[in-house]
Amino acid sequence: MSKGSGQVKVFFLPSERCADIVSGKSIRQAARELDVGIEGLCGGEGTCGKCKVRIEEGISPRYGIESRMENLSPLTKTEKKLLTSGQQRDGYRLACQARIRGDIIVSVPEESRQVNQIVRKAAGDITVELKPAVRKYCVELKPATLDDALGDWERLQAELKKRFKLVNLTIDYRALRSLQRVVRQGNWRITVSLWMGREVIGVEPGVVENSYGLAVDIGTTTVAAYLCRLSTGDVIATDSMVNPQVSYGEDVIARINYAMTCKEGLEVMNRAIIRGINDLAGKTAARAGIKRSAIADMAVVGNTCMHHIFLGIDPGYLGQSPFPPALHRSLDIKARELGLRIAPGAYLHVLPVEAGFVGADNVGVLIVEEPYRQDDMVMIIDVGTNGELIMGNRDRLVSASCATGPAFEGAEIRYGMRAAPGAIEKGLIDPDTREVRFKVIGKDGGNTELDQVGAGGICGSGIIDAVAQLFLAGVIDRTGRFNTDVDTIRLRKAEGGPEFVIAWAGETSIGQDIVVCQQDVRNIQLAKGAVYAGAKLMMRRLGIDKLDKIILAGAFGICIDKESASVIGMFPDCAQEEVYAVGNAAGDGARIALLNVDKRVEADRRAREIEYLELTVAPDFGEVFTRAMWFPNMEDSFPHLKHLLPGFKQGLAKGREG
Repeated sequence: MSKGSGQVKVFFLPSERCADIVSGKSIRQAARELDVGIEGLCGGEGTCGKCKVRIEEGISPRYGIESRMENLSPLTKTEKKLLTSGQQRDGYRLACQARIRGDIIVSVPEESRQVNQIVRKAAGDITVELKPAVRKYCVELKPATLDDALGDWERLQAELKKRFKLVNLTIDYRALRSLQRVVRQGNWRITVSLWMGREVIGVEPGVVENSYGLAVDIGTTTVAAYLCRLSTGDVIATDSMVNPQVSYGEDVIARINYAMTCKEGLEVMNRAIIRGINDLAGKTAARAGIKRSAIADMAVVGNTCMHHIFLGIDPGYLGQSPFPPALHRSLDIKARELGLRIAPGAYLHVLPVEAGFVGADNVGVLIVEEPYRQDDMVMIIDVGTNGELIMGNRDRLVSASCATGPAFEGAEIRYGMRAAPGAIEKGLIDPDTREVRFKVIGKDGGNTELDQVGAGGICGSGIIDAVAQLFLAGVIDRTGRFNTDVDTIRLRKAEGGPEFVIAWAGETSIGQDIVVCQQDVRNIQLAKGAVYAGAKLMMRRLGIDKLDKIILAGAFGICIDKESASVIGMFPDCAQEEVYAVGNAAGDGARIALLNVDKRVEADRRAREIEYLELTVAPDFGEVFTRAMWFPNMEDSFPHLKHLLPGFKQGLAKGREG
């Protein structure tokens, strides 16, 4: 088919999917239409370089396609930067950059194929007094007669007042529509679901004892759902998924941009997350052996951007100074108004947000860990593509948001990938031999053996380990530069500068050496420096010089090695036994709000009491951030790391002299 025509053919390998698409679309857009999974951690912004594909030149007899490089738009500046000269000669393009102008055959190499991420968001062990928003009441009504033809709703109101002292009730419209049928199906004995003690949101025939609620944590990368029995608080089913919005942007800034630049961007992302939550609701209900319509209440947390997109609110103003959210307080809304398919009359409770980039997920963490009831000086870190920090105690609390970027999740790392099967998640480097041992997700062993590992890349926890180990082994210095005097075949010079081989090609599934390069180290320095600088400025605001406890929240906090995180200087010095992970505290906060309405009130109050510190306007943020780029820091002392860094003070003096 000639260039410039309205339709062109695209054929993807190895999936062998073929279709006519509109000329001018990018390979990435075509792949999305054909449901061909191509990795793209930056959401098509052209910054991660993960969507490399190879163009096959020639004719496909099966589909009658003559594929030529000239059928694509010319190489962009981004592609010339992210693709090596050899890759360019071999026909590689970036799927997000190359636009299709004629028939084309696209081969997706293994390292660019989208894989299912391992989502570690199990329910935590929480204790909370049960006081759910929805309670069930069973009543037996006196049947209507010609002498007593009182309306069914008035009859039900009178009985609920008589038996349970419930007054001034209202009834959901859909519940009202089904009331007469349900009353007669139950032979005048029915069970009502009452929300907040004032609105009948559902009626069922006969005696129904159990009621159910769903707690949902909408993360930028993952979404987790916890189905609970409201009468006992038990979690009876859980499920999770990669946030379906990731194909529109890996981080919140990319999604804000997508909403602002694409005509239907907000609607597309809103529909995607609603479909995803409906899917999770259906799966958890099926697993518990109940109907989806039995879910009578829902509580949701998420960062401010996810909160807005979920509610169908334009997130554009979050990306513009002074970054105001549409609302701070919590919200109760009928679930059906958003298209959520649970009980017809069910409400959705969305926890409050603190600021433009400190959201309801952080409030969820707040009401779980309750630093406002502690004497110890605590810092809570929830790190993803955006770092949210809480610091303080019962006297005063401060929160902040730091732009860590997606490096901790494998993006902007040359061989970075999601935490999926095949990802290197842990590693050790012998300080004497510089030989490497590593653990791969999905492999039972733990240590590498040639031809048995099949590593596909490095995930966030793996790259933190790698950088920490390179530092401890003397391969990189405190400024992050490679020490080219180190004698090991793993350290070599490459086209883009020095790099260290973590896995040889024979140990991988991609047929290439997996390396850590200078830019990888720099990206980790930028990410960890942002967290540390935020913590340092918060400590200054509180007038303190040390922390008693550091809590790592979120799935990432479970995975990272706290010693490695300490060595690279992700957070200020603290006793290692007082640094611990608490899992998905945001999801646990959603469950607490689901199970206790008083905690909803508490969340609203505490979210407004906490002081928000805008780091970007701090006059010396740049200076603090620059010092935080060093390993573990240019100036600050780390007495709790002296067993790992015996020469740290001497190194500090030399660094200052240099």
